[in-house]
Parts: sequence; C-alpha cells; structure tokens
Amino acid sequence: MSLGMYIVYFAVILLLPLYAQMKVKSTYKKFSSVPSQRGMTGAQVARMILDHHGLSDVRVVPTQGVLSDHYNPATKTVALSESNYYESSLAGIAVAAHEVGHAIQHKEAYSFLTLRSKLVPVANISSNASWIFVMIGILASSSGLLLLGIVLLMAGVLFQVVTLPVEFDASKRAMNEVVSLGIIGNNEERGARKVLNAAAMTYVAAAAVAILELVRLILIYTGMNNDD
Repeated sequence: MSLGMYIVYFAVILLLPLYAQMKVKSTYKKFSSVPSQRGMTGAQVARMILDHHGLSDVRVVPTQGVLSDHYNPATKTVALSESNYYESSLAGIAVAAHEVGHAIQHKEAYSFLTLRSKLVPVANISSNASWIFVMIGILASSSGLLLLGIVLLMAGVLFQVVTLPVEFDASKRAMNEVVSLGIIGNNEERGARKVLNAAAMTYVAAAAVAILELVRLILIYTGMNNDD
C-alpha cells in the first residue's frame, strides 16, 4: 500500500467509528429529552410488546450505564439502562422496542441471530489469537504465520458482518411493533427511526473497519509472497 492509501485507511478506521459514536450519542441525547405522547416508559413498552408475542417468560430489568441496553438470550432478559427503563422518552421507547426485537428473533430462531450466537465463542478466541500470529508474521516476515492470523481474524470479521442483519432486522421489528400497537403517533415515527438508524451506524462502522483491516492484511500477505 502506498503512503496515500495508508493515510486514507487510517483516517477511515479512526474517524468512521468516532463519527458513529458521536452520531448515536447526540441523537440519543436529543430524543431522550422528547417525552412520548402516550407517556409510556421503556419498561412498559418492552413488557407490552413481549406480552403481545406471548413472551411472558422474558423479564425486563433495569441495568446501570448509558446505552447499556441489551437482550440476553441465555437468561431471557431484556436489560434497559435505568433512564430508558424508568423514564418516558422517544429514545427510550425506540431502544426498548429494539431490544425486544432481539427477544422475538430468539423466539422465532431467526437464522442470523442463531449464527451469531454460535460465532460468539469462536470469534472471541480467534480474534484475540489472530493478532499474535499477525504481529509475529509481519515482524518475522513469515507469510505462513501471517496467513494463519488472517484466517483466524476472518471469524471475527464474519461475526461483525452477521451482526448487521441481526441489528437491522431488530430495528425493523421495533418500528413495526411501536406503530402497529399504537405506542407512538405518526408524528413520532421519524424521531424513533432516527434513533434506531443512528444506533445502526455503530455496527456498520465496526463491520467496515473489520473488513478494511482484513483487506490490509491480505494485501501485506500478497506483498510478502510477491517479494519471495
């Protein structure tokens, strides 16, 4: 890679995630101050959608932190950050509905969610180990070790890519639920969608950075073989 390409590469991998984080934080902050017209809290929204889908065995609990909301399939728990759990805001409703979207995916055995769950342990181990072989391969000019690192890294990249349809589908389900159940009004749909789209940007950025890094390493590996 030329110097110019390296500059563009590092600019992208540094600025894209930063932009995504700033976007989600600013959008979330803006709509956290917008009260929902029905006055429902995130906890009430989550419970309403879960019960509508017969998921009475899924608990809704508060958790500490900001934007720490998540769904745990192992414990069947929708955990909402305290502000989203207790307060009524357009942002809280969107986030709560999104996390419930994952619970619905779990119930329906959504293929990409199932695949992502299976990839978690593999991706965690291989992603950490991959950089050991990558660094040794580059420092020792060993294309074999670098290739091994690249192969291991692919599991982590695959995880990031598979995460995209999981998150986009959960957001789509979220919007369908809050609209069809009358949780938000027509004039609130745009705001809720902005919150969900901003959150999705973080996953797009993570996947883009992972793919770019993989491509960079493949180019380094190709260069090593050409030199040989």
